Amino acid sequence: MEVSVIGGGLAGSEAALQLAKRHINVNLFEMRPKINTGVHKSENFAEFVCSNSLGAAECTNASGLLKKEIELLGGELIKIAYKYRVPAGSALATDRELFSKAVTETIVQNPFIKVIREEVKEIPKGPVIVASGPLTSKSLTDYLKEFSGEENLHFFDAVAPIVEKDSINFDIAFWASRYDKGEASYINCPMNKEQYEKFYNILVNAEKIELKDFEKNAKFFESCLPVEVLASRGTDTLRFGPMKPVGLVDKRTNEINYAVVQLRQDNSAKTLYNLVGFQTNLKWSAQKELLQSVPGLENVNIVRYGVMHRNTFMNSPKILNPALQCKKRSNLFFAGQLTGTEGYTESIASGLLAGINMHRYLTNQKLLVLPKITVLGALTAYITDESHTELQPINSNWGILEPIEMPKKDRKNKKLKAEMLSARSINYFETFLHELI
Repeated sequence: MEVSVIGGGLAGSEAALQLAKRHINVNLFEMRPKINTGVHKSENFAEFVCSNSLGAAECTNASGLLKKEIELLGGELIKIAYKYRVPAGSALATDRELFSKAVTETIVQNPFIKVIREEVKEIPKGPVIVASGPLTSKSLTDYLKEFSGEENLHFFDAVAPIVEKDSINFDIAFWASRYDKGEASYINCPMNKEQYEKFYNILVNAEKIELKDFEKNAKFFESCLPVEVLASRGTDTLRFGPMKPVGLVDKRTNEINYAVVQLRQDNSAKTLYNLVGFQTNLKWSAQKELLQSVPGLENVNIVRYGVMHRNTFMNSPKILNPALQCKKRSNLFFAGQLTGTEGYTESIASGLLAGINMHRYLTNQKLLVLPKITVLGALTAYITDESHTELQPINSNWGILEPIEMPKKDRKNKKLKAEMLSARSINYFETFLHELI
């Protein structure tokens, strides 16, 4: 038995490893480095392109619960992410370079996986998992469009700048995590009202990189909006978004700040930090001016500027069933952001499910469709729901799960609700785990 997996990102790598540990031979296709995406920086598998954070780690958050579900189902990449974890408060962030190198070594050394470094321009015969990601090549995108009979959809994603820690002025910047959760691992640059207004004026008047004609009709993904787009929605939008000061106190002064720019550790050596929520499409000269207007970053050294790129995703409700199986071709499965899920954790989860279901398909077992009381089940149900006439990418959130009955007196208790939703999902997995994997 042999399966072709197209794409060596998070979803494709997870799917390949799931099949390999079930003793299924895998041909893993990755076009890099022969053909670059314009965003990836290396030829390694499972490279983190945007931030290095996989989101919340605690099960009282939907993203955290999804990580727990992945662990219970035997996910491989989540183990590596935790191994190379870097401090990020209550979030799971990882050293992106060590993580991708470790995934690459794991794949290359696996006797059941053959790595093929070439572009796939059309879906091959036989069992296939397509996990080519949101930066799928034009040739394969055109083929998928013709194969499915559906228009491919697009949205924009953006990358935040990364700076050198040693160039940050710690006479101004301070260490803290919001509400003192976990280690004080974030660098925080405080602003008063006057400093914020100066920053805001620079931002809204900064030069942006002009979009190409074919990009102008694409939409932004609401959960990853460029900072300049957020700013255009109102003067205080940033202060209630990525620059909110609530819960961040400089213990040297105990002052309540007007706004705060946060930086998160990006590598294990603690030499590089990325700006949280500062994905952008500004010209590089404008980015430098903007960042150096932030108190504490006056002389900051930018090692990677923010960029924006167009992502591709399919009209999954027309193409896939909730097992991530193609309706038109039974031995074809899809995974990753190409399906309309958004986020690193979500990509890993969909690759995990596609790998499990491809094995089930090959061994004549019933395909796994998880219930909507689980985050992964709710995600796959959402992206394959035929009532969605205009699918937009989505990440894990409580709103897509099946509602839970709560006593009337507790219905406004969000923390209790999250705990109950989490316990319900974990109980399901622990009860039926022997049937699922």
